Amino acid sequence: MQNNIIDIEHLYKQYEGSEFFSVKDLSLVIKRGVFFGILGPNGAGKTTLISMLCGLIKPTSGKLLVNELSYTTHANLIKQQIGVVPQEYALYPTLTAFENLCFLGSMYGLKGKVLKERVNHYLDYLGLEVFKHKRINTYSGGMKRRVNLIAGILHEPSILFLDEPTVGVDLQSRLVIVDFLKQLHQKGTTIIYTSHHLAEVEELCTQIAIIDRGTIYALGTGEDLKLQTGKETLEQAFLALTGTNLRDDV
Repeated sequence: MQNNIIDIEHLYKQYEGSEFFSVKDLSLVIKRGVFFGILGPNGAGKTTLISMLCGLIKPTSGKLLVNELSYTTHANLIKQQIGVVPQEYALYPTLTAFENLCFLGSMYGLKGKVLKERVNHYLDYLGLEVFKHKRINTYSGGMKRRVNLIAGILHEPSILFLDEPTVGVDLQSRLVIVDFLKQLHQKGTTIIYTSHHLAEVEELCTQIAIIDRGTIYALGTGEDLKLQTGKETLEQAFLALTGTNLRDDV
């Protein structure tokens, strides 16, 4: 089995009507089994990169392989192997957690006893079993985040993409989510993750890429990045690489 799970060469993305590239000449290799963090300021190209890796948008040009497969020829096969947990809730608010997960699991071909057992297992693991027949629109933000996470891993993907999975949650929910992600990683899942919580990134990620203006500024472990910049914390290293200017945009 090839050790590279993601291969990117000279990737570009320019949205229609924009004079700038959101991703520009980006090359990257991600090894199988890593917990890979993608950091960057607002507008750096993180979400665009993740969206291309998930097959949600097409690159303008460049090479992109997932498990040695291209979306051009094997999109359906790749999508069976990946899980996606977006920052926005991908849930039906008037359905219960159990109904949401059974429906979403069926989209991946799960059914019957296997589907129900898997849904119940993950709801119990993430502390939601007692609330499983309550509608999503009655849930707190932290509860919705946990259901959102389950929806992305029901089919037990080999690669999991996470965009800000703990944004806006209480400390207790964050701890449960972080513990769950550690367990998934220990079982062999490759996790590719974006977050603005740098302490969380340092705790979880075995490798980190810092991107800005659509390209990679630095790559390595948290310790590597601190050594490269001569800084004591990942936050200081991040600011040394990307600057302190505000990145407001509309």
